Parts: sequence; C-alpha cells; structure tokens
Amino acid sequence: MKKTFLEFIWEFVTDNKKELFTNLIEYRTRHIAVVLEDLYQPHNASAVMRTCDCFGIQDVHVIENRNPWVHSPDVERGSSKWISLHRHKAEANNTESCLNYLKNKGYKLVATSPHADMELHDLPIDEPLALIFGTEQDGVSEEAMALTDYQIKIPMYGFTESFNISVAAAIILYSLREKLQESDVDWMLPKEVKEEILIDWCKKVLKYHDKYLAEYQARTNG
Repeated sequence: MKKTFLEFIWEFVTDNKKELFTNLIEYRTRHIAVVLEDLYQPHNASAVMRTCDCFGIQDVHVIENRNPWVHSPDVERGSSKWISLHRHKAEANNTESCLNYLKNKGYKLVATSPHADMELHDLPIDEPLALIFGTEQDGVSEEAMALTDYQIKIPMYGFTESFNISVAAAIILYSLREKLQESDVDWMLPKEVKEEILIDWCKKVLKYHDKYLAEYQARTNG
C-alpha cells in the first residue's frame, strides 16, 4: 500500500519529537479561535500567541487595518510556528471580512466589555467560539462589537476597569479550556485535520523539508 506523505516524512523525525507531536495533537482544537484586531504592541500580540499554543488553540486570526502584524520573538518563544496564523489584510474592511468569514464557518463571535451583562462563566461552549481582542488602548472596535453574538465580562474586584489584553486572553482561554475538557462537546480535531497539522509540524523541525516532498513525489509517481 502506498504511504501517505505523513507516513513518509514521519520516518525522518526524531523519536522525541514524534512522541511529543502524537501527544499534543490530541489536545489541539479549532472549537475555539482567537481574533486579534489591529494590535500595535508586539509583546502583547506575542504573549497572546504563546498563550494560545499553551492552551492548544490552533487558529489565530490577525486583522491588520492600520497596524501591521509584528511579533516579539523573545516573548513568543517560538510558539507561533505551532499554530495556524491567518492574516486578514487584503480587504478595504478587514474586520468585516474576517468576522463574516468566521461566522460563515459556524463560529459565534465573542468580545469582552466591562459593561456586558454576561459573565465569562456563563458563556455557552456548545458551538464554536471566536474570541475577539482589540487594540490595547481602545479595545474591540464598534464595528466588531456590532457583529458579536456574545459580549462578556471578566469579574474584577479592583479599581482598574480592564485587564491587559494578554492577561484577559489567558483568563478566558483557561476558563473555556477547562469547560471544554469537562464537557461532552466534540472539540477534538478530525483525523484529516490532525494529519495536515502533523505534516506542518514535521516541516517545522526538518531542515530542507522541500526535498522530502520532492522525494516522496518522485517515489509515488514512479
């Protein structure tokens, strides 16, 4: 039987990496996605990316209206190579195009607001959720807020009105990840998606990975 490309490239990955990949792919999810709207501080964007990887969130969507995507390697610590980064920068209105894309994929859009009536622990998780985080100074734009399905607040007990964006993301993702783990929701990736991501991970740890694809194609076409 002909080997799949994953089976072929898998042979060149170290045993330690194989064990790590095999374990972690089972915790990856696309039931929750994160959207970053026009962030301009690289350390905040990178901190959110690192948090997403730590909680097994596979997809991060970056909206670039005024501010181009910039990351901070010292903060990110390589986390971005393990997640799927989707950059939305080609349209006249990237916020609208990104959020409508996610809605069409079946996601419910969620934003935080200190004035929201719903608290974080009341947010339903039965449908896929896309969590929107806005600029450090102004938060989520009014346009994005108008498209949301849920607006939530994180309980706070001090004088400051809001958390730093990376802290807010960490709190929300921790809470939702715990709920998912304890629920009956089918949050795991389907087999074919796992294979796609595993191939991508293999490429990230193999030098000159293009030569493996060329060799595989030569063997399977021969």
